[in-house]
Amino acid sequence: MRIGITGHMNLTPATVDLVRAALKSALAGIEPSELVGVSCLAEGADAIFAQAVLDSGGRLEALLPAPDYRDTRVSQAHLPTFDALVAQAHETRYIADASSMQVYAEANTFMIESVDVLYAVWDGQASSKTGGTADAVAMARTREVPVKIIWPQGSERS
Repeated sequence: MRIGITGHMNLTPATVDLVRAALKSALAGIEPSELVGVSCLAEGADAIFAQAVLDSGGRLEALLPAPDYRDTRVSQAHLPTFDALVAQAHETRYIADASSMQVYAEANTFMIESVDVLYAVWDGQASSKTGGTADAVAMARTREVPVKIIWPQGSERS
């Protein structure tokens, strides 16, 4: 079972805990030896999901836009988590040679085309920018990839 993730980066601390518990619950029914989580490892939902996959005994596939992604797009605060997840990934794949907004969108497309289901840590609101969570959900639905919305009661964006 290949599961991809899309979701908000700007979750409140209380929401991080709610989402972590909801993802743990969602993954609990999946045989660990059959679980592959596909994540771009972005701050917020992507990283929470990646850690939940690893904690459940599944394998993590890091799908990164480009080799320069860490140095050009990952915040200083997120670097320790990002580096730890990359180190634990079963496989790390890159979409392009250099990061760009187009490559980030291509990473979403590639992920959606490679998974059996997409988990979306999403408040249901439209994206303010192209390539956001709402766009990934819409793309998955258009391509008939099942989407599981994860937005526990009480969740908020910061």
